[in-house]
Amino acid sequence: MTVEFLILHSQHSTLVLECPPDEAPLWRYWGPRLPDGSTPGPALRGTRPLPSFMLDFDQPLTVLPTFGVGWFGQSALLAHRAGLDFAQAITECQVEWTVPDSAVVLHLLDAVAQLRFDVSLALDVATDVLTLHTRLTNLGDASIDVQWLAAGTLPLPGHADSVRSYAGQHNHEFLLQTDALSRSQWRRENRRGRTSHDCFPGAVVTTPGSTADNGLVFGAHLAWSGNHQQTIEWLHDGQYQWQMGEWLAPGEGWLAPGASLQTPEVIASCSTQGLNGLAANFHAALRPRMAWPGGSMRPRPVHLNTWEAFYFDLVPADVMALADAAAAVGVERFVLDDGWFHRRHHDRAGLGDWWPDSDKFPQGLGPLVQHVNGLGMEFGLWVEPEMVNPDSDLHRQHPDWALQITGRPLITARNQLVLDISRPEAADYLFGKIDALLAAHPIRYLKWDLNRDLTTAALAGGLGSAGYRAQVLAVYALLARLRTAHPEVEIESCSGGGGRIDFGVLRHTHRVWASDCIDALSRVQIQHGFGQFFPPEILGSHIGTAPAHTTGRSQSLAFRAAVAMTGHLGVELDVRHLDESTRSALTTWISRYKNWRGQLHHGRVWRGEAADGLVWQAHGDSDDLLLFVYRCQPTSHRYTPPLRLPMLDPQARYQVEQLVPIAEDGAVQSPAPFFDQLQAGGVELHGAWLAQAGLPMPRATAETCFIVRLRRVE
Repeated sequence: MTVEFLILHSQHSTLVLECPPDEAPLWRYWGPRLPDGSTPGPALRGTRPLPSFMLDFDQPLTVLPTFGVGWFGQSALLAHRAGLDFAQAITECQVEWTVPDSAVVLHLLDAVAQLRFDVSLALDVATDVLTLHTRLTNLGDASIDVQWLAAGTLPLPGHADSVRSYAGQHNHEFLLQTDALSRSQWRRENRRGRTSHDCFPGAVVTTPGSTADNGLVFGAHLAWSGNHQQTIEWLHDGQYQWQMGEWLAPGEGWLAPGASLQTPEVIASCSTQGLNGLAANFHAALRPRMAWPGGSMRPRPVHLNTWEAFYFDLVPADVMALADAAAAVGVERFVLDDGWFHRRHHDRAGLGDWWPDSDKFPQGLGPLVQHVNGLGMEFGLWVEPEMVNPDSDLHRQHPDWALQITGRPLITARNQLVLDISRPEAADYLFGKIDALLAAHPIRYLKWDLNRDLTTAALAGGLGSAGYRAQVLAVYALLARLRTAHPEVEIESCSGGGGRIDFGVLRHTHRVWASDCIDALSRVQIQHGFGQFFPPEILGSHIGTAPAHTTGRSQSLAFRAAVAMTGHLGVELDVRHLDESTRSALTTWISRYKNWRGQLHHGRVWRGEAADGLVWQAHGDSDDLLLFVYRCQPTSHRYTPPLRLPMLDPQARYQVEQLVPIAEDGAVQSPAPFFDQLQAGGVELHGAWLAQAGLPMPRATAETCFIVRLRRVE
């Protein structure tokens, strides 16, 4: 009997499905690139003798494992019609190639349960990224209640040994968690209504011996800004399955006859070049998804955000004076944060009333915007459209617009409620207010915040069903509507810091705020985790005050700047009150960023941790690298071990130059002839030596950064 296989190839990976008649395709392989023409040979079932006390029908892992007909693992669907049709099985499969050899839609029919599934798989040739999503359509005469629908089901090899995921909280996001894989199920669920600080919707699976730069690793991320679930489960053939999808609140998956449910996308990849190879794949996949004004990213402008300078105490003359000081040090975009709108003197009032406060800005925002533009800077504005304070004109006029459950008490967070923007009238109101601001003034940037989780999230003024899913879709729709009306405006996704960072919201936004904590030492860890999935040009990273407002710790300006430098640079301090020496140093760091941002934001990124408390990252390519080595704690070695740079070409020679002296702000770099030469024009070294033996590291005080450029010698 002829066995039919579906094979998708990219540059470095391959996907193989087996297509037996009248059922869902079976997973045979997802991993490193196989040679053209390689197939499994015989059908899978023919290679699996049945064990004792088993069903007479062998059921391997399919692209859509279903409950109740012989699959006992995690199913891709949990659904029923008033208790009936609780079991499903595919009875027909039609294959539609949308891009030959790289993208396919599997049209799967369950003729008994009267359901159709359209499972889309696309393996990008250039980035090795696999995108999956599923659409379920109710073909029956009665409604069906969907409790769970996986966006995608992926196979993992049996020698996978651990899973790296990210937990956290406000001001401490992207905390790495490493769990051993075993026969016990691994699961992460989020029910907060937004992507969340504490349960990032993605993970990395490693195999024995994998490192930052070598070995086989797998990664996946759900492009969704709401509730989510992912599960890794051991299978009885020694392999694993990995499922991701939206976590549906009760009733959110209710499908009337003819209705469909579309899942978010799973963005997945595998790499034989370790964690850095996997990160490069994700970065390369996200970059073309970004909808930049004008069609392409321009150099990322230096920000100044007013929050930690003023908080709510905005006085136009003071804000203009800060703008003057900001322009003098080289800032290119001035962002007016919270406190500018009607009766917004603290966090207990005003959200929802999106017009300038007449006491603070009696002439509106026009004079301030004009002043900022006159200094050569763009103007940006903070908004939090999805929220409403009970103490606001909007809530007094439309109390039913807040998400609530009739009979349940309203639960506030930061003294605010959540607007049900799936209501057309609420969405129209918000669009009208923001559109009016953008039409009246040359505002080129919105910092879009979301400062609480969703609770009592019922639709129809508290009388309807759960509205978590509807809220996310309504946010996407509102963002898209504003972008269509004002395509020149960039939008930042901020959610109490890092609470809404995902590939879904980045379809509509251009920057994310990784954390409200801008303590540089904390940011090293936060930004390191962020970089596993997201490229540096979308990472808002600011030079903050000392001591930091969120931790009370102090670091030198040089360390704060060096940490912020590797993302999209901003400043979040009151530049007016800096002494001349500090102001001059800040100006120099901003100038360095402008000189380096092309390389920081367009090349590959390598990240790693080294001996003796070092954390490092490099930007560029094997011809030209910018290397940042952060000393996060005092040395525990008399002589710090060299840092290996395996990305360099072993056949090349490199001119190595230290770009910034460490001996600033009281820091000390112990003298040695080699490092004197690095600072006096550089040293020429062999790429093979740097890759295998390593670059010598300086002996320096803690909370300092060693910044080096390595350029191939022609």
